[in-house]
Amino acid sequence: MRPREHQPSEQRTGPFVAALAFAGFVAAITQTVAVPLIPKWPSLLHTSALSASWVVTAALLAGAIVNPIAGRLADLYGKRLVILASLVLLAVGSLICAVSDSVVPAVIGRAVQGGSLGIIPVGISLFRDRLPAEKRGAATAVMSSMLGVGAALGQPFSAVVVAHFDWHLLFWFTAVLAVAALLCVVVAVPRDDNKARKGSFDGVGALGLTVGLVCLLLPISKGEEWGWTAGRTLGLFAASVVVLAAWSVWERRSAAPLIDVRTSVRRTVLIVNGAAVLLGFATYAMTLTITQLLQSPSADDGLGQSALTASLLIAPSGLVMLAMSPVAARVLVRHGAKACLAAGSAFMAGGWIMGLASMRSLWMLAITGCVIGVGVALAYAAMPMLIAAAVPAGQTAAANGLNTLTRSIGTSSCSAVVAAILAGAASSQGTPTLGAFRIAFLCATAAALLALCATTLLPSAQRGLGHADGDPAGRRVPEVRPRGQNHYKKSKR
Repeated sequence: MRPREHQPSEQRTGPFVAALAFAGFVAAITQTVAVPLIPKWPSLLHTSALSASWVVTAALLAGAIVNPIAGRLADLYGKRLVILASLVLLAVGSLICAVSDSVVPAVIGRAVQGGSLGIIPVGISLFRDRLPAEKRGAATAVMSSMLGVGAALGQPFSAVVVAHFDWHLLFWFTAVLAVAALLCVVVAVPRDDNKARKGSFDGVGALGLTVGLVCLLLPISKGEEWGWTAGRTLGLFAASVVVLAAWSVWERRSAAPLIDVRTSVRRTVLIVNGAAVLLGFATYAMTLTITQLLQSPSADDGLGQSALTASLLIAPSGLVMLAMSPVAARVLVRHGAKACLAAGSAFMAGGWIMGLASMRSLWMLAITGCVIGVGVALAYAAMPMLIAAAVPAGQTAAANGLNTLTRSIGTSSCSAVVAAILAGAASSQGTPTLGAFRIAFLCATAAALLALCATTLLPSAQRGLGHADGDPAGRRVPEVRPRGQNHYKKSKR
């Protein structure tokens, strides 16, 4: 049992959750601040469009790869320590970008920034360690929503800065946010306990996973640009199959694997991670399609809005995600994580269907984003709870990191699929047609509906948060506390 001073007292629980949620928000917002600048990066960095595209790709790749690695490091060496190290990376990466005027340092800075995205799954795992069962649902819902909130609010913020100030200010601002989040975590999050942890870091496994994911995600991200049948695209896909297969064999034989492959193929974990790919696709499609539809020239069936207006119309979806966090917590308590995931998938599908019926209305598209935001809040709150219930306590951070990775695969796939659809049905002016946007909306709808179908394969859940305490079927696992014990002490498992 941890020393008493390492537990959040009842008075400190609010700041504890708020500090971690703020850190997650800062990590998430950095993933989208560069998006409004995509057309301008070549001129800003004095390079070609092909080279400039790495400013966005580098952050996406680094964010996807770091999640399971950061999770394993957190399980071994302490979650607070990994969160602090991630915030340092975020601050350093932001500073590199803030002083860059050429493509190479900008790409390096963005990759370093991307290495901070592990904050969110590690923070969620820290809630399992430090909060009682009845508090975890609300805290997890808030933390999970930060991915969507950061993405939704990052674009309008970036658009405002780019419209009125020098673009370097974006990264000076994220550096300041990172330092502020670092100080909040230092003050509000108790120190990791010093008890010895079993296992060691699997360096070979980390290298193999990194190479395999780069070989997989790079052609997904660049396939439209390189050509889907190009030699390097097919070669990288083939290499990813070989490397990841060899990595899986290594992990099964390793005494201290980076990711426990046997745990990862458990029914609950496998289904939730599959749903995460689909929901990652359906979520990111909102950023890619609705904002482009809003900005397309009215002569080409678009709505002719500026980048700033388009971003502001999408921003309410982020606020909805945050406002829905306590609602998601209540759904988790009363109906269980399975029902919460199903409801989230259903709201996302309903939102996309609504969008299909109102593609010519500014305000209906804004409402569509809000309905999808409700679904994101519910689904993203449920997935970490289901994962935590299905894996041993010592693997929670690594397993949540893998779940975030699968969402990143969905995001990268969405980017490639939507780009191919919109480019394949362009008008004479080179802008996507309304029919192309309709096909993209249908793809996002299908992804959300498939995720909804996948939830029916999960074990039946009962009401209560007992499913977060080690029973994926949802049966409540009682906690027995001696009279007078600090309510926030970690129960023995």
